[in-house]
Amino acid sequence: MKDASLKECGAVRYRKVTYEPKELGRYIVADPRICHGKPTFRGTRILVKTVLAQVARGEDWQTIIGDWDGKVNEEAISEVVRIASEALTTFESVPAPEPELVAH
Repeated sequence: MKDASLKECGAVRYRKVTYEPKELGRYIVADPRICHGKPTFRGTRILVKTVLAQVARGEDWQTIIGDWDGKVNEEAISEVVRIASEALTTFESVPAPEPELVAH
């Protein structure tokens, strides 16, 4: 009996998995049905990384808001900057393993 949750794709079988939208903040969501799950501003297809790049270039926030016809507001930009900052300040790198010495 075949498992109904398995699907064949060429020679590869995989389980059908349902992914739910993930709320990353009040204004930010990652929905696998929108922009391949990349973080966007709620109710839009505006990528968070695009707005962060505008902020990084030093663009005035009012200009950014105008570029997106008001679909991204000042509070949303502030939230994105805060979340990005928190992600970087809480990031912990994993030390590289010591190289193995091999005798010849």
